Amino acid sequence: MPSVHLQRPLWKVQAPDPGQVDRLCHELGVPRLLAVLLANRGFDASPTTRQHLAPNLQDLHDPFLLPDMEAACERLERAIEHQHTILVHGDYDVDGVTGTALLVQLLRHLGADVAWHIPSRFDDGYSFGEHSLRKAAEVGAQVVVSVDNGTSSTETIASLAGMGVQTIVTDHHEPPLGELPPAIAIVNPKLATSTYPFRELCGAAVAFKLAWGLCQRISGGGRVREDLRDFLVDAMGLVAIATVCDVVPLENENRILAHYGLKALGASRSPGVRALLEVTQLAGKPLTAEDVAFQIGPRINAAGRLDSAARAVEVFLAQDAQEALRAAQTLDQLNQERRSLERELTSAALELAEPFGQDPDCPVIVVGEQGWHPGLIGIVAARLVDRFRKPAVVFGFDGDQGRGSARSVPGFSVLDAMHGAATWFPRYGGHAQAAGCDASEEDLEAVRAAICDRAQELLQGDGLPTPTLDIDADLPLIEMVEAQMRVLDRLRPFGQGNREPVLLSRDVRLAEPARCVGAGGEHLMLRLRQGEVVHPAIFFGQGARLGELEMGQPLHVVYTPRWNTFRGETRLQLLVKDLHAGDGPPLVR
Repeated sequence: MPSVHLQRPLWKVQAPDPGQVDRLCHELGVPRLLAVLLANRGFDASPTTRQHLAPNLQDLHDPFLLPDMEAACERLERAIEHQHTILVHGDYDVDGVTGTALLVQLLRHLGADVAWHIPSRFDDGYSFGEHSLRKAAEVGAQVVVSVDNGTSSTETIASLAGMGVQTIVTDHHEPPLGELPPAIAIVNPKLATSTYPFRELCGAAVAFKLAWGLCQRISGGGRVREDLRDFLVDAMGLVAIATVCDVVPLENENRILAHYGLKALGASRSPGVRALLEVTQLAGKPLTAEDVAFQIGPRINAAGRLDSAARAVEVFLAQDAQEALRAAQTLDQLNQERRSLERELTSAALELAEPFGQDPDCPVIVVGEQGWHPGLIGIVAARLVDRFRKPAVVFGFDGDQGRGSARSVPGFSVLDAMHGAATWFPRYGGHAQAAGCDASEEDLEAVRAAICDRAQELLQGDGLPTPTLDIDADLPLIEMVEAQMRVLDRLRPFGQGNREPVLLSRDVRLAEPARCVGAGGEHLMLRLRQGEVVHPAIFFGQGARLGELEMGQPLHVVYTPRWNTFRGETRLQLLVKDLHAGDGPPLVR
């Protein structure tokens, strides 16, 4: 692997208002470290904070507060009663897959005539299109229900209407500036007309709300009959997967759904869920958001990246344990293939990117090759950003044409830089931190030059923002014990909007020599000691820093504490974010 000399981040210990911390301690009765973490996340001593610390299903909002929920449930009830064919139309990411499975399961349980459709990432693209019309005609659909898409699909939904097909949209994306599609219902908390109390549901959560509303309607009122209540409790497991993997803020309803959904996931009676937990070796363990994000989510995504996301839907819809296990093993094999391909692509991309990563006149890395898999280039771009701390655009070409995927560093809009190469892009778009584009291989050098020129204009000679590492608290390692960890557990599940604690412990020592682990020795395994307290620690992707570490020297370590279960024993482990050997840590005020 290339040797890369990077500007290391400055460390910034947050300094919440002491008065606010005191009020949180006094009024909520929480330990000071927990109060500091809450203050850092913008919480005060209010009922909202109490709800955050003690999620309650009773605090979920009424599904009928969502726009068009009444019309959507009425049409689905009628479709079930008259055996109208319903097509559930999802998407190829985790959110679309889980939401599709959830609605298909419910409609089957209710005796509906139901089919489902997931577009191909490679052939169909995102959301509705000609493929939607073909599938609706193929199954004889009279009603289409979208999951995680559709709010901007005006033309396709109009075409469906022209075929006599009525569409119910369930979505969470921002609506278009112009006309909305001619659907009979658009269930989306982000519509301009919406008065729903919380905007940030993921697509599967909106589908869950539709399922809940339909269960209420069929049950004849607010109280849901027992079999449907059991279904909804189990379905929260799918919602938890989507909520974590779609990186929506883990606050308000999302926190409640994730909290109870993780419990439901572990206790699920679904053959598909149980098989997925078996192949990920998570069966029988208390599940965390990290388990979902790093074990379950990648296997679902691997299907859509390398084959068809339909493979993942088939896991969740499996009717018996053997069928489910075979389907889950297919996902596991696809994920292994994805990881192998990703390592190959990342290694090749690192080699191509090194000259640009080292060049101060090249603020954005732009690389590409023939045959690089279009389902993996976004992951590879993210790896380049992690490695070089520069924005990166990675292309995979098939013949002369190719698809590019961009990722950025905090504080810099890669999309704004890509505007400089608009002349060479038949199609491009996205947002500040992630974007995509199409381009010709013969234009690659021109695209690179144009993007870098535009980036230089945006930076005005200042260079990319200096990376900083935000730290929640300065805590002696001798205080990071299991009792302290159980206090921090009150903030779980962690994720977007509710980040894991990041702590600084100064003047620690190695309890034994550090060593490199992993297939290529890319990770550092440490045992850190302060007084009588010793914790194992892992520093991912930083095996090259082994030479910095010597026995007996003082170390200052920034880390996130986690529980780690190995061979049936659960212990604390530190996930290292950065470390500094020597006198003082690289702090910035």
